[in-house]
Amino acid sequence: MRKLILLIMAAFVLLLSSHMPAAQADEAVGWLNTTSLNKGIIAVHYEVNTKVKTKLMIAKGASNYTYNLSANKEEEWFPLQLGNGEYTISLMENLSGNKYKIVNKDKITLQLKDINAVYLNSTQNIAWTSSSDAILKAKQLTKSKKTDDEKVKAIHEYVISNISYDNKLAANLPADYLPSIDRTFQSQKDICYGYASLFAAMLRSLDIPTKLIMGESSYVDTYHAWNEVYLNGNWITIDTTVDAGLKKSNKKFELIKDAEKYTPKKQY
Repeated sequence: MRKLILLIMAAFVLLLSSHMPAAQADEAVGWLNTTSLNKGIIAVHYEVNTKVKTKLMIAKGASNYTYNLSANKEEEWFPLQLGNGEYTISLMENLSGNKYKIVNKDKITLQLKDINAVYLNSTQNIAWTSSSDAILKAKQLTKSKKTDDEKVKAIHEYVISNISYDNKLAANLPADYLPSIDRTFQSQKDICYGYASLFAAMLRSLDIPTKLIMGESSYVDTYHAWNEVYLNGNWITIDTTVDAGLKKSNKKFELIKDAEKYTPKKQY
């Protein structure tokens, strides 16, 4: 009799599972993916309503980063770049104007031995795979290079020699613009955000920690994007957008820029 009852209960559970609504099934899987927390990144799995602006907020203490979630992607990865400690991850949907409601919220703790590991990953605005054309090019360009310094110089030379500034895009930039290294590599043009994303992805694929920085610089009169690269135990400032312009104009430039001429606002 006991075995019969267990069999009936098992069949009942199976029946419920097979008729579980999609929303409940998603909740059972989980909206927050922390399988790569040891690399300093998380992923969000959420079906975005194309008619509702959906954002992700990653907060630690008084600091936070907010991202727009894409409606055409099942999962997107994001960095935990605010250091070790407790983070609050909030998924929010727009109600009206600047008002949002929290639809999911969770807390996680980051404990990395090497915080620079955060800057080796593929994330929403520095997305790449080992089969991306730009990544294959990075490996080709550096196959005979022995040091990170040589690799950085080779990638830098390629980017500033082959990517042109896209003035048309700059004049008509969508509010939700995200760089795509494949698009930049194939079209051979982009704005500073695209330059910095491509450079970061190519170097990260070579295990060289690289940040994408956004903020202000005395070199340009608009909001800007550039990179910081970890070389020989130090973070150095490199600006491929500025260097591409100087090279095109046959003007001299230095690979490593004066960090005092840059004011970082965000880093990825």
